Amino acid sequence: MEKIFTQATVLIIPGLRDHVAEHWQTLLEARLEKVRSVPPLQIDKLNCAKRVEAIQAVLDQITGPVILVAHSAGVLMTVHWAAKHQHNIQGALLVTPPDLNQSWPANYPSPDTLRQEGWDPVPMQVLPFPSIVVGSSNDYLASADAVEDMAKAWGSEWVNLGEVGHLNPAAGYGPWPQAEAFIRQLDKI
Repeated sequence: MEKIFTQATVLIIPGLRDHVAEHWQTLLEARLEKVRSVPPLQIDKLNCAKRVEAIQAVLDQITGPVILVAHSAGVLMTVHWAAKHQHNIQGALLVTPPDLNQSWPANYPSPDTLRQEGWDPVPMQVLPFPSIVVGSSNDYLASADAVEDMAKAWGSEWVNLGEVGHLNPAAGYGPWPQAEAFIRQLDKI
């Protein structure tokens, strides 16, 4: 397996399902040379503040620039983290953020449950680092319009990949080579 070299350390921030074996983030992590990952929480798994603390705990162990790579609820964790903390963040790849104002399938925690756990309101100010928000035209957790609005509020580059679902194994993503291109774009900034 060919390794991917970056100047910055890449920090993987998974969503609520944490590390899924066939997920593009997990596969990407195995290929990156300079990489860390936010570990799963063992208790209070839905608590937003604890998720934000977990991001900060890993960042406290990294010296030098960092590229954040977040998926789904990991994107919301990232923007909550950015509203409260600072670090040498070179950029962020924010993939398919969910919309807490949309109804979700039954196999996900409800937006109301996440609201009770401190996820809402989602910070909607410009991020203090360059970012790319990637979305889909058929994501069951957020409409393309909602994700585009988030991207605009965060000052992010907006990329709509079309019909790629939630960009997870259920939508056919395993490997997602385009993530590498986005990381390389952020690594040059």
